Amino acid sequence: MHTKQHMNRIATAIVLAFSSITLPALAADAVPIVAAAPAPAPAFDLDRDVASALKIFDVPGMAIAIVKDGKVITAKGFGVRKLGEPAAVDAKTLFEVASNSKGFTAAALAMLVDEGKLAWDDPVTKHLPGFQMHDSYVTGAMTIRDLLTHRSGLGLGAGDLLWWPTTTFTTDEIIEKLRYIRPATSFRNSYAYDNLLYIVAGKIIADKAGKSWGEAMHERILAPLGMTGTTTSLAENAGNPDVANAHSKINGKIAAVKSLPVPNAVGAVGINTNAEDIAKWMMVLLDGGKIAGVTNKDGKEARLFSEKQARELWTAQTPIKIPEPKPALAATKPNFSAYGLGFQLRDYKGMKVAMHGGALQGFYSRVLMVPEAKLGVAILTNAENGGSMTALQWRILDHYLQAAPSDWLALVAKLEQDQHAEEVKKQGKASSARAAKSQPSLPLASYDGEYEDAWYGKVVIRPEGKKHILSFTRTPDLTGELEHWQHDTFIVRWKERNFNADAYVTFSLNPDGSIDRVKMVPVSAETDFSYDFQDLSLVPVKPLKEKK
Repeated sequence: MHTKQHMNRIATAIVLAFSSITLPALAADAVPIVAAAPAPAPAFDLDRDVASALKIFDVPGMAIAIVKDGKVITAKGFGVRKLGEPAAVDAKTLFEVASNSKGFTAAALAMLVDEGKLAWDDPVTKHLPGFQMHDSYVTGAMTIRDLLTHRSGLGLGAGDLLWWPTTTFTTDEIIEKLRYIRPATSFRNSYAYDNLLYIVAGKIIADKAGKSWGEAMHERILAPLGMTGTTTSLAENAGNPDVANAHSKINGKIAAVKSLPVPNAVGAVGINTNAEDIAKWMMVLLDGGKIAGVTNKDGKEARLFSEKQARELWTAQTPIKIPEPKPALAATKPNFSAYGLGFQLRDYKGMKVAMHGGALQGFYSRVLMVPEAKLGVAILTNAENGGSMTALQWRILDHYLQAAPSDWLALVAKLEQDQHAEEVKKQGKASSARAAKSQPSLPLASYDGEYEDAWYGKVVIRPEGKKHILSFTRTPDLTGELEHWQHDTFIVRWKERNFNADAYVTFSLNPDGSIDRVKMVPVSAETDFSYDFQDLSLVPVKPLKEKK
């Protein structure tokens, strides 16, 4: 989910949800680059191309599924499940697919619409009476459809610290906290990717089923489709040796890391699947909800959901602003971009594409479907790298859509290198410009104490020997040492170095020298957007230690 040298989910607000990688804009004094035709490439060879991608982008393992014209063309694994161990990825190796779970949640709601148990435009409060947003009008006006379309007015990734990294909040507690999160824009004004409202959607599914979201997924979707290997929690993976290990960058070097369970956010990120199973998922989506080769008791074709609901899932709901791609990616610029219900929609080579991405610690995934070509592509990885998927998705689409091949592997690799170099340069300038000899206004012990944010809750700063440690009380792994940066700003260096999410911590003082509040912001633009530190407003809740 969080990568230092490669694709980050701040850039993936469009990418993981989406299409091509988003790279830094040219500096104001840079010489414009004239767009050129993509570099030529050798003929398509999936095995060779994936092997190259694994090496170029430093990805230990990958699984790919390709379906075309109602048949599975490819469902296989590449590389290894865990760095340094020989076990190979195969077609049954499980990967966390994170936000590719959103399509499953949307499909489950579509099934409930078919059954008359709810309607897309029902108020959320009709089915979840305790639901409440910060604004009372939004509370009453928000519909089931709004939960899925990223137009609530919440900011990008707002409230994600309630579930990421692994927290002790329950799903119900997270939903209750929504009322304290201030909107960033007006309701239905613009697109901003969020996870919390999919958690709400998952809760509604569980309530309607009278069982957990995971149990409902197994009963209503996974079992009917024969997705027998797919699980809805990391706990279900226990005892299965064929599970990919998570990998992150630590100080620029790929390393195996622990997976982080997120049982309180399953409606947004709960699915773990493999190449064989995700091929079945793409087949039913491409066939408008029909389950291939299965008939009902009355002899009619079996369906997961109706053709009407299939169209609804892939109908544009919220427009997405189209960024100007770097010249090397000019050929990938869409003519339209929008979010449907659980899927992002765009075009490529004149054809509509329904797609989504996913990212959790150590795993990235992408699923793309081209209904006109009856083509589906899924790429599952056990590393935090968007470039490997971006390069391969265009390579595969170009082949099956009979477009001229381009050397996407080289092009994307160069753009990633440039992006990271620009970020390193930016941080170097920030370090050079700081007032390194400045001192904090208060003795260090005066910054110790408990602080509270309206929606997250408590954060504690406590002494530990000569160090001062900041800890998020409901997030066991989010703890780190404060290091003075300048004036009354510190940097918290998280003990879990693979988070790649160090943050500035700035104290504002009252006229009498007491601490008024604390603000945080990620140090690097490469930090995953789910570390939404910038949305916190921490105020002291217990008297700080007396000055010494």
